[in-house]
Amino acid sequence: MKLKKENILIVDDNYDMLELLQRNLKSFNFHTYKASSVNEAIEVLKSTSIDLLITDLQMPEINGIELIKYASEHFPSIPKLVITGFPSVDTAINAVKSGALDYLIKPFTSEELKKAVQNCLKNAVQNSNQSIEKKVLKETFYAGIVGDSEEHFKLIDVIERVKDNRVTVLIEGESGTGKELIARAIHYNGRFASQPFITVNCGGIPETLLESELFGYVKGAFTGANETKKGLFHVAAGGTIFLDEIGNASLTVQSRLLRVLQEKEITMVGSQTPEKIEIRIISATNSNLQNMIKSGTFREDLYYRLNVVSIESTPLRNRKSDVVPLINTFIKKYEKEYGKSNITITPKAIDILTRHDWPGNVRELENIMQRLIVMCDHEIDVDLIPKQLKYKQPSDSDYLKPLREIEKAYILKVLSAVNNNKTKAAEILQIDRKTLRQKLL
Repeated sequence: MKLKKENILIVDDNYDMLELLQRNLKSFNFHTYKASSVNEAIEVLKSTSIDLLITDLQMPEINGIELIKYASEHFPSIPKLVITGFPSVDTAINAVKSGALDYLIKPFTSEELKKAVQNCLKNAVQNSNQSIEKKVLKETFYAGIVGDSEEHFKLIDVIERVKDNRVTVLIEGESGTGKELIARAIHYNGRFASQPFITVNCGGIPETLLESELFGYVKGAFTGANETKKGLFHVAAGGTIFLDEIGNASLTVQSRLLRVLQEKEITMVGSQTPEKIEIRIISATNSNLQNMIKSGTFREDLYYRLNVVSIESTPLRNRKSDVVPLINTFIKKYEKEYGKSNITITPKAIDILTRHDWPGNVRELENIMQRLIVMCDHEIDVDLIPKQLKYKQPSDSDYLKPLREIEKAYILKVLSAVNNNKTKAAEILQIDRKTLRQKLL
């Protein structure tokens, strides 16, 4: 069998062994690089694209185990094959723990070398594919946030960058796009996850009460303040406070929030004594704060304090490739809730749902899916879909997309229609599973 020409780095302090390995590997149609020490090998790894590392264990100054450890840390995707003339159980275990895929004892035949090299390269490809699939699965279903669009993966990237620090975050977007879900993902995936997460709906608390609810009050601060009461900032100390609908906060509350952000301290209503506080503030709004600044209803200095990291919660109509993963998620969720199983949805039904602009965003889609699951027996088809969603002509924006995005959206529809059976989907699409997997990345 003629093997693909891969780059293999051979490391051994014995010149004769280097030459023997090189001749054999060239006869298998591999391209080889040689190094007689660990330091030489590291230089090759840094400057060349290597597909397999073969190293002896017993070498002067720095041994092969140290090279395996270095390569595992800095070049984890490169498979490692160990060769040695001094075999032992401890040596083998140590080599594998350090990152080696296989272990070859000197002297070995040409055929044994060939088989070991093939196994290492094959296992490396399988491990890589599994890692990619696990990564894609994790990111497609990230902390309750479901999606498969470019916007979805950009959002996950931002969350990953901010989750472990106390940077102030402002989430802007339409109602129903999942702003609180984003805030919870930031908190519960980061290093402060064990600390409190407190949600405050600034639009749901009367303006006269919001200040005392947030900052607390001392006894006698106002009529009815019969005892000292801690505020929500106290409750959230050490963790995260999520200020939803921040645009509804009064100018008085805005002024006090600015002090929290500037001085890292709060003062209870009726008190003159500020208290230091460690807290992360995440705000959200569906209002245009820039327009509110112009009209004088929102403080510009507070806006810039809140907007250290800005996250846009993109409307569903601008990320249509997220619709199918969301549909599948809601089917699983409400199957369990309503005691149903094995519910499928036809490609035509998916097509109608994908074309809809979803003015109510994810919240609207979830409500529709809940209704469809209640009403169906085992299959969701066009006849169950509400009239207002049917017969909508595709808009220009449905076509003005990159070909890859349109193709991927179609593949996801097929996968959904066959209950995510990749073999069956590949047959329908007339491609192999490898091509299918690549097109889903």
